[in-house]
Amino acid sequence: MMETEILYCDPALAVCLKPPGVSSETGGMPELLEAALGGPFYCVHRLDKAVGGVMVYARTREAAARLSAAVARREMQKEYLAVTEGVPEEPRAALCDLLYHDAAKNKSYVVSRPRRGVKEAVLGYELLGTAGYGAQTLALLRIALQTGRSHQIRVQFASRGMPLVGDGKYGASLRGCPPALCAASLAFPHPLTGEALRFDAPPPAGFPWELFKLT
Repeated sequence: MMETEILYCDPALAVCLKPPGVSSETGGMPELLEAALGGPFYCVHRLDKAVGGVMVYARTREAAARLSAAVARREMQKEYLAVTEGVPEEPRAALCDLLYHDAAKNKSYVVSRPRRGVKEAVLGYELLGTAGYGAQTLALLRIALQTGRSHQIRVQFASRGMPLVGDGKYGASLRGCPPALCAASLAFPHPLTGEALRFDAPPPAGFPWELFKLT
């Protein structure tokens, strides 16, 4: 059984670090949490299977409903760290696109026109640093999601010629590692008390994160 790292736990919720390669939904983290802590766990937000980082799970149906409502009201704030092949022209900016997710291929695409199944995707990023690797220059970015679309960060940067390191699904030339994306910060109001909670976690060890000075 895979070890589960718990950052916080109370009768209403548990905050954990999801490892890359583990599903955030049924068949993955909920079962790992049940094995570690006992009792049912309810998924209220998602994280790509290939991506690791901070997640919160509800322990009661009431807490699940309230956390889901907080997500709908955009009161759950998520920040990510990512490493891209190439450097954005602007050190900080917002990216806005129309995305279509092909469920059969489990892949998202930037499209030019609204149609059935197309949703707006918005994020903001900040350039934290650059590093050389072979003939390439890589960029470390902090990203704040305003919408939560399937593979949103991965496809929005890939569509601009800056795929995430390790993300062969979206055209990365540097592979051999999971997509260089980490759910580094999660903030939300406690579903029962309303207390403002925030949890942070460092990215994984190893390539490409080791190329950057992270504080």
